[in-house]
Amino acid sequence: MERTSSRRIKSGDAEIVYWVTGDGPAVVLLHPFPANHEFWLPVTNLLAGTYRILLPDLRGHGESSVGEGPATMEKHAADIARVMDDAGVGRAPLIGVSIGGYALFEFWRQHKGRVAALGFCNTKAPADSVEARNARLQAAKDVLGRGTESFFESMIPKLLGKTTRETRPDLVDGVLRMMRKMSAEDVAQVQRGMAERPDSVETLKTINVPTLIVSGDEDILTGVNEAELMHHHLAGSQMRVIPKAGHYSPWEQSESARILLRQFLDGLSGW
Repeated sequence: MERTSSRRIKSGDAEIVYWVTGDGPAVVLLHPFPANHEFWLPVTNLLAGTYRILLPDLRGHGESSVGEGPATMEKHAADIARVMDDAGVGRAPLIGVSIGGYALFEFWRQHKGRVAALGFCNTKAPADSVEARNARLQAAKDVLGRGTESFFESMIPKLLGKTTRETRPDLVDGVLRMMRKMSAEDVAQVQRGMAERPDSVETLKTINVPTLIVSGDEDILTGVNEAELMHHHLAGSQMRVIPKAGHYSPWEQSESARILLRQFLDGLSGW
């Protein structure tokens, strides 16, 4: 699949890098923490023949800088709007995995007129519990003191399903490669930003565009229960579960994800 050269833009106090591939109506794909836009490349080759795909590196990930202070959802939402502005995209479907989904809740609150449809993959609407928030803040402190490698290694069994870890060492290696583009400061500020994110359960009830909710049947972080909670509160949403996939389901089972996203996007009316 051919990819254009990257574009670098200023958004607030950060430099945001994004890629564009394909031609047609625009679609924005947002990766999970602690990956980058490469997460989506196994999926986009089925989409790029019909759609123009925008692939940002979220602030603090990949080639995008983190800026000053925590990478809050407000900052991520503003960055996404800047990417769309720079690419000349007024309104589009936006699909996010994990932190990408968290950012989309805020983007909906701030820029709902720019949202043609939403995809929430392996994400959840509630804010962190006190325990989860404290764990994020402790992880931020630990990486600054001890470096990132042990943190990245510890994330693998949480992010990738048992099937992937046992049968696809290439996908495990690819995740570690993406992670290692983040510095300790990047990881710390992104974790702090996620710890601050607001609860979005009530936001679900305001969403009135076509929405696809995706989970992996081996996702131990935001599993089927979280997807069902979103589906219950989000009228008219579609929910799908990808077999033999964990928290990184589009990366782990890219063929299944390609088919799901293609069907969803093809079913939308023009935007």
